[in-house]
Amino acid sequence: MKFDAVLPPISLEQIPELAKEAERIGFDAIWSTETRHDPFLPLALIAEHTQELQMGTAVAIGLARSPATLAYTAWDLAQTSRGRFILGLGTQVKAHIERRFGVPWPASPLQKFRELIHAIRSFWETWQKGSRLNFRGEYFKLSLMSPFFNPGPIDHPKIPIYIAGVNKGLCLLAGETADGFHVHPYHSSQYLQQVVLPSIQDGLERSSRERESISISVTALVASDEAEKEFIRSQIAFYASTPSYRPVMDLHGWGEVADQLRELSRRGQWDEMMGRITDGMVDTFATVAPQGELAEALKERYAGLADRMTLYLPFIPGERDDFWRGLIREMKVS
Repeated sequence: MKFDAVLPPISLEQIPELAKEAERIGFDAIWSTETRHDPFLPLALIAEHTQELQMGTAVAIGLARSPATLAYTAWDLAQTSRGRFILGLGTQVKAHIERRFGVPWPASPLQKFRELIHAIRSFWETWQKGSRLNFRGEYFKLSLMSPFFNPGPIDHPKIPIYIAGVNKGLCLLAGETADGFHVHPYHSSQYLQQVVLPSIQDGLERSSRERESISISVTALVASDEAEKEFIRSQIAFYASTPSYRPVMDLHGWGEVADQLRELSRRGQWDEMMGRITDGMVDTFATVAPQGELAEALKERYAGLADRMTLYLPFIPGERDDFWRGLIREMKVS
């Protein structure tokens, strides 16, 4: 299993040293998120200051961008990293697309996301092979690519596209079209086994692909002491209040709790929300174990379910370095 790191929300000037340290410690990849900063800018610096470390977005918000801008950015990052870049895309929810990004919410977000992926690949094929750009869908109609705007072929044109999701529709789409799937940190092993992986398999079969065609990348919630358990409790409360994520709680018989959390979030009663998350829920959605036993607990929990893993903990050089080295070493032992 590959073991990856996630960038903390830091400034660009801090990225080079962090990237070099992540490579020294032994991570396989480092992922940037779209929260407080642009997800792509740090990756150019990571590519410049490392030799073997993979890098990618987990995730960039696809429905907030055009396929052209995503295609150009990914093409440049793939070239400068010598094939180490992974384009990870997510949909986000309606409120963020409309009120944070100022973009209209599509009538069919799943269909627009599907077209977005195919449209990006159409640009790449045109640039690499010199073929005519001709993509026509419900949301995107692309037919103009003059030489002045064509960056031309690169040495590493096969850029993996990962997509993220929670519910069956995006899991199915991943199986149909993607090279990888970012599992949302708000999950249980049962949800992976009963919902995520079967839906991905259905998508693979629709496109006549094998399981090896897609990489399952898991972000795992972990806790080794009471303070970390309380942090996880807050994160579960936050994620479970999202209406579209209700099926995760519902699978375990906690659908009514999800409804209560949604109402409390509307009122801004965040402290009360945490009180609705029981220890049983924490144990269901997180791997709870002492640091010395964490690697074995993770391997047992995700055996046969994940191809690569990131902990829901930001990597900060100088903090927990021995912990990260030991965990990476143990995770790579069969």
